[in-house]
Amino acid sequence: MPNFIIKTHQKHTAYSGNRIFILNKGMNSGKPSKEPFTNSFVIIFDSNEDCENMYWIAYSLWKSKFWHQHLVGSVISFLRLPDFKKEFFSKSKLLMQEHEEHLKYVAALKLLELKEKQFHENMDLINDMRRVISHRYCNR
Repeated sequence: MPNFIIKTHQKHTAYSGNRIFILNKGMNSGKPSKEPFTNSFVIIFDSNEDCENMYWIAYSLWKSKFWHQHLVGSVISFLRLPDFKKEFFSKSKLLMQEHEEHLKYVAALKLLELKEKQFHENMDLINDMRRVISHRYCNR
């Protein structure tokens, strides 16, 4: 089980080493990122491998809307740090127990992320071509 430290991200703090940021406000609470959010937690790791594994666990938890049951607040929902620490530690420990299976799922998620990126790039190219053709047609 990887060692990590979870704390609230401070706006002007520079973190060295391996870390991920987890959004803690709004309906996207739990969303992981390599770049800091204004309202986020930071998880600091010893190694890059641990950071990468935990990023994909956090990503899976966010995509499956796991954190919605832990949101509090009447107007703007948010995730409390103690709740996040407790649930993230126990869930990540459970998911990491079957390490081979975990690696298989991470590889599948990475492949899907790559395919999604390629799809969006293709859609942008199609839209650019549509714009060029329409422009040429209208400006004869």
